[in-house]
Amino acid sequence: MSTTSILSSTPKLTVTMSFEPKQKVELDPPKDDPISLDYLSKCDGSHADYPTYVAIKGTVFDVSGNKAYGPEGSYKVFAGKDASRALAQSSLKEEECRPDWEDLSDDHKKVLNDWYAFFSKRYNVKGKVEGATNM
Repeated sequence: MSTTSILSSTPKLTVTMSFEPKQKVELDPPKDDPISLDYLSKCDGSHADYPTYVAIKGTVFDVSGNKAYGPEGSYKVFAGKDASRALAQSSLKEEECRPDWEDLSDDHKKVLNDWYAFFSKRYNVKGKVEGATNM
């Protein structure tokens, strides 16, 4: 188990992360399908005809079954976009939900890698963001 607390401007998250789910999750084989930014933006939990996706480091995860990423959820800010920077900085700020993370500190990069591992154990990989350079 890894505990991460990053100080940043408000609002902030304090995360205690266990990579293994409490209950076994049966995941599909990861897909490598290209997913456009336009399509990803529609997968923000507010459209009944679309799944809910969160991308991290260019990898798109299907979080549809988790209400926390839906329109009223506490993590709705991450849905429908590559939220790598926000996750790395433990930020819930909309403007931090963007794909660039390479310039962050090593501590923030570790947090991002922890989030990637966390998502990888719980959510199906649906593909890669088209043109992503942040993997």
